[in-house]
Amino acid sequence: MKKIIFFSHNDNKIEEVKRLFEETGINILTLHNFPNISKPNETGSTFEENAKIKSSYGYKKIKLPCFADDSGICISALDGFPGIKSKRFLKNNDDHNKTFITIINKAKELSNFHAYFQTSISLTFNNETIFFKGVVRGKISSEPRGKYGFHYDPIFIPKGSEKTFGEMSIEEKNKISHRSRAINELKKFLIKSIN
Repeated sequence: MKKIIFFSHNDNKIEEVKRLFEETGINILTLHNFPNISKPNETGSTFEENAKIKSSYGYKKIKLPCFADDSGICISALDGFPGIKSKRFLKNNDDHNKTFITIINKAKELSNFHAYFQTSISLTFNNETIFFKGVVRGKISSEPRGKYGFHYDPIFIPKGSEKTFGEMSIEEKNKISHRSRAINELKKFLIKSIN
């Protein structure tokens, strides 16, 4: 499994994944390498289901081992929302800062700042699917902070840190992020499979 597809067009995710796979000898291809492949609708009700929809579809279309992720933030004050709708929720709201302020105000109102990020990865090969998961717990910040990262990074402070993900360099974030935790589990599996 020296060549594998990361079923994504998202440049931020691709950069994070490629950095995490440096020095493994595993060649990561993405949907940028296969411009004619469309993405399936994510109709699952969990992160795992949405990841599997994409990795299974990619494997079927490209005929190479394929992994995909689904990630999101689950906010206690919002009963776990936006969860699997995290990306779509921000996409439908042009003003991210306005969305962030709404989330922060709800957390303040309920005095509940607990939140966690989750990434679920689905790897499909030989008509088999395996899952890997990464979770990082933390809290919602009292205001958006930082210019790095993407999506909800400016309002999430991981446990044990004073900084939001948005204030961390990609190197700092990659040491502790939900995606890096899931990718590291995938990476261990792939390296073991190669050897």
